[in-house]
Amino acid sequence: MTHLTIKEIGLKLKLAGRLESIPLVIYGSEDIPENATPIIEINRCIANAIYALSIHKEVNTIYIGDNTLEGCCPGGQAWFGYKSFLPKLKYFISTGSEDFRGGAAEFLLANPDLAEKQLISVGKITPLEKNTVIQKADSYDGESVNVKAFLCFGYSEQIRNLCSLAYFQPENGFIIKIPWDPSCASFITYPAGLINTYMNNVIIGPTDPTGNYWFPQNYLSMGIPIKIAERMAYDLEHSFIVKHPDVAFPIKRKS
Repeated sequence: MTHLTIKEIGLKLKLAGRLESIPLVIYGSEDIPENATPIIEINRCIANAIYALSIHKEVNTIYIGDNTLEGCCPGGQAWFGYKSFLPKLKYFISTGSEDFRGGAAEFLLANPDLAEKQLISVGKITPLEKNTVIQKADSYDGESVNVKAFLCFGYSEQIRNLCSLAYFQPENGFIIKIPWDPSCASFITYPAGLINTYMNNVIIGPTDPTGNYWFPQNYLSMGIPIKIAERMAYDLEHSFIVKHPDVAFPIKRKS
């Protein structure tokens, strides 16, 4: 196989899914990339800022790191490995506690004990490097070895087709996962390998309803580890998307 650049892989993924926005790439860097914008300048919610990047025409690169954590969501800081989870977070994401945030609760999990077990099961979260960088693939000129994953946003049909493309060659028929998580974890933590659990899995999300007020109701995210994304780009020309485009994107549909 000939070597594909990160730009080429991103453009092929966009073409394969007929995505409206260019896929994003995720990597770590000791230095802040030129013209990169701190995530906090976009939004305190890291996931919201990442989605905004995908549709923002003026900004190509955002980042978060040790020196730009202040003001960002504490949960997001922990899911990126820069901080530990707040000890009483288990109450907030479940049924609440009067001595934490005045009893505020998200009711995402049945009870605090279950929430604590879920957080423990995640295991150690290791930051990519001093800075976690998210950049539009078509503006990336660095080494491909530095990129950990691609992140795509699309309608359900577009994501379905990309999922099928991901299964074009693997013998393992279970490489795609939809785990419990906040949106920033399904966007970055899991597909980019910040934890060991889902290092070689495509991640579909988000499953977190607290982002429904800003994430389009008919959209899904697809986080793709770099090796799988590269294979998908090579497989595109041989797959149903090119060989049978009327199957991938029907012109005529039954009502």
